[in-house]
Amino acid sequence: MDPAEERRDTKRHQENCNMLGYVADSEYGIPRRCPCGGRIIDEVCGKEEYDTHPGKRFFSCINYEADGFHYRQPWVIGVQEEIEHLRKRVEEADEVIKLVPNLNKQIESVEAQVKRLSLLLDHLTGDVYNLTVQIANLEKVCFE
Repeated sequence: MDPAEERRDTKRHQENCNMLGYVADSEYGIPRRCPCGGRIIDEVCGKEEYDTHPGKRFFSCINYEADGFHYRQPWVIGVQEEIEHLRKRVEEADEVIKLVPNLNKQIESVEAQVKRLSLLLDHLTGDVYNLTVQIANLEKVCFE
């Protein structure tokens, strides 16, 4: 494959990945981009289009045509889904906040254990030093 063809293929692949990302973003909440790559606008329909729901609002692709290739979502559904998504994030944050006091207790416990271990290490170091002094004294007595 020559370099120019490879670049074109890479560009096509990147555009396809971007389109899939736009579709995935439109799965919930307020859409950011249409699968065609067009931006989303906030559209209010007039009375002549919808007699039963005058003034109904949509998130629509700027290039919208009723061909099934462009994104159009009722405003209410998008906002409800976005609020639900934000509510879940707040609940997750609350769970983390509830764990903080328990975490503080665990940190204090670990700090106490570290202090106790450092004291034991100090005593052990002192005992080893005393033993080396005693061995040195015994060597002096025995070999002199």
